[in-house]
This record gives sequence, structure tokens and C-alpha cells, in this order.
Amino acid sequence: MEDIGGRKYIRLNTDIPGPRSRELLQRREKHVPRGPFNTVPVFVQRAEGALVTDVDGNTLIDFAGAIGSLNVGHCPPVVVEAVKDQLDRYIHPCFHVMMYEPYIQLAEELNRITPGAHAKKTFFLNSGAEAVENAVKIARKFTGRRAILSFERGFHGRTLLAMSLTSKVKPYKHGFGPFAPDTYKLPYPYYYRAPGGMSSEEVDRWVLRQIEDIFLREVPPEDVAAVIIEPVQGEGGFVVPSAFFIRELKALCEKHGILFIADEVQTGFGRTGKMFAMEHFGVVPDIITMSKSIGAGIPISAVTGRAEIMDAPGVGEIGGTYGGSPLGCVAALKVIEMLEGGLVERANQIGRRILSRFEKMHRKHPAIGDVRGLGAMCAFEVVQDPESKEPDKERAGRIVAECGRRGVAVMGAGLYSNVIRILCPLVIDDEQLEEGLDVVEEVVEEVVGNPAAV
Repeated sequence: MEDIGGRKYIRLNTDIPGPRSRELLQRREKHVPRGPFNTVPVFVQRAEGALVTDVDGNTLIDFAGAIGSLNVGHCPPVVVEAVKDQLDRYIHPCFHVMMYEPYIQLAEELNRITPGAHAKKTFFLNSGAEAVENAVKIARKFTGRRAILSFERGFHGRTLLAMSLTSKVKPYKHGFGPFAPDTYKLPYPYYYRAPGGMSSEEVDRWVLRQIEDIFLREVPPEDVAAVIIEPVQGEGGFVVPSAFFIRELKALCEKHGILFIADEVQTGFGRTGKMFAMEHFGVVPDIITMSKSIGAGIPISAVTGRAEIMDAPGVGEIGGTYGGSPLGCVAALKVIEMLEGGLVERANQIGRRILSRFEKMHRKHPAIGDVRGLGAMCAFEVVQDPESKEPDKERAGRIVAECGRRGVAVMGAGLYSNVIRILCPLVIDDEQLEEGLDVVEEVVEEVVGNPAAV
């Protein structure tokens, strides 16, 4: 079969999955637990920029970006060259045994580019969850307090404490308890699903009152070490709060001596049209957690915070064997160069194009209940009825699956699993972006406009 996709960039030589991928899927089923999920049932042969070619020779457009880990795209040449050069020097002497300069260079760069002019310090780990766990450890050590507040629909990782801070039960928490104590959930503004037709400002004020009430009925503020918040909820459905809410939340934290932790694992490194999403709100966090796109796919994460806070743990109290690997550090240095070279602004251009297409679908199809986003972090929500706003998980799942079969990798999200989110690499060109959006629009037309067709 030859080019059944019939497009310029999407080249489908076989149905998806093709015969080689089907063979590997059988081996996966035999040797790998069922737990790790997969969005598109193919195995990758090579990838570059926003395009991925599988083992059957099919080329797909990547709108998932390794769940937001590839803001600078697949295999950017400057990153590949830096990693190859580092491999020739040394791979991992372990910073806790013998130090190396790239670790210090990257710490300097993150101290420079993260929000705030105050003195900062940074250390490195391996994953977003590990960054979150260590941010909490540092906050507790500095404040001498025990409790941590997170938010409904928030996602902070799959390790014990990170999972305890995460809100969605299935698939993340079901059957994995008991969870870490002294963690409490706060409401997070969700304007599309506001009760009683509240305005955005009314929602914000209602949520803030609920937080004050939690200090009365759940945990006193003098026991709270930190609040951790995603500036835009990722797994929660790309829910974007107002600047008013974020500023008032920060003021509330300051009133009670509570540290403000921004989880920028998914929103960071240019995704929202600023280097960090908190810059949209004019709020300077006390601590920031980072991972995903920091290393262009090389595992590395970071915790950056006010110097006096970061120095609270003593020698040996934070760290990890592979934290801040030289490969991740040199990759991240090149990522920062690429982002500051124009990709951050490119995120805004991409976002405008995506939201324009999504708004078109929204006007045409009542089942597209809401369209939202910040920069190139864009999504639409699928509902059964625009009045009741009943989530439609089934049709959202069909959209994800059918887009994959037609050569575009997209992902779902949301508490109700009814949100389609886009996290395409910021290096995607306009033609690739439009071709991918054409596929999404065609699939939406069939699934929600003529649902019997798919």
C-alpha cells in the first residue's frame, strides 16, 4: 500500500498499526506490564522536528510532543551535537562524587531565566515527580511546617508524595493507597464549569473563600509549609486561571507565611508563549519545579528557588545519583539557547493558529463545549450536550484514536477524560501545523458532526 494518507507530510504506507508495529505490540504484551499507556499504537524508527516515522515507514505529525517534553522538537541538531560531544568526554561521574561544569552552567542559566530578580539557587534531579517531591522536602525544611496544599484536577507525578498531591483517582491513584499524610486539596477555578453561571471574577472570589474556609475546617495556615500549583492545569484539561486568582493566591500565601511552589513541568520552557507560565500572571514563585522540555528528551529535572529557601537542607539531605546528568545538562543549555532564539514567541504564533481552528469547530459543532489555551498549550472539551455540559469521554477517545490512525498524534486530558490537548513541538512549520489541524478537523467533523461515520 502506498501513501494512503495522501498528504504532503503525513505518509501512510500501511494502516496504523502496520505489520511490524503489530509484531512488536505482540512482544510488548508478552514482556511489558499493561500499566504503561500508549496513545498511538506504533513503534518509532526515527524522528525529526515535528515528524515521526515508524517501523513500517509511516510518517506522522506529532501533536503530542512526548507529553510536552519536546518543545524544541525531535532530535534538534544542536542538542544532538552537544550530547555526542559530551559522550566523548564523560557520561556520568555523579555530581555527588566528582563535580562537572555543565551542572553549574545550567544552574546559573535557570537562576537567570526563572521569574524574579532575587538571589536563587538550583539543583537537579531526573523527573518531574522527583522535582516535586524535593520541592516539598525543601519547603518543609525551611518553614518547619508539615502540610502541603495542592489543587483539584492537579497532576504532580506518580511517586507516593507526588501521587498524593495529584487529584484524579483513575488511573493515577486507584488501589495505590494509603497516601502521604498532611496533603490537602484546594478548589481551582474552572470557568467553563462554573456553578450557577458565575462570572470569572465571581468564580475566583468563591474559590478564594473556599481556601480560607479550608484553613478553618481542615488545616490551620500556621501548619502549612507550601501551596503547589500548576499555572495551567495539564492533565487536568488545560484549565487556565485568571491573573487575578493567581495574584490573590500568592497574596494569601504571603499573609500566612506559606511558600508558593509553581509546578512548571508541563507549562515551562516556552510552551505558553513565555519562558515560564507564571510570567503571564506577574507572580514570582518562591520555588519552581521543571522537567519535560528542559532537556529535549534527555531525562533531567530541576528545582529553582530563593537562595535562602534552597539552602535550608543540610549537606547530603537532598540529591540523587543521576540527578543533573552531564548529558541532560548540556542538552538543556542548548534548549535554552533555542528558546531564546525565537521559539518562545513562536509558541504564541502556533497558539493563535490552533485556537482559531478550534474556535471554528466550536462554532460549528455544539459538542465542542469549550476551547481554551495559553500560547501553544491549547485544548478543546467534548460534551454530550452544550447546555448540560455532560462530558463525552467516549467521543473524545474516538477522536484521539482516529487522529492517530490518520497520522496525527494527539492526546486526551481532563478529569473526565473528555479534553483533546495539543502539545506540538514549537519547531513545527506552518504547513505541518495546518496539515495536522486539517486531520483533527476532519476527524471532529465525522465523530461529533456525523458520529455514525467513524
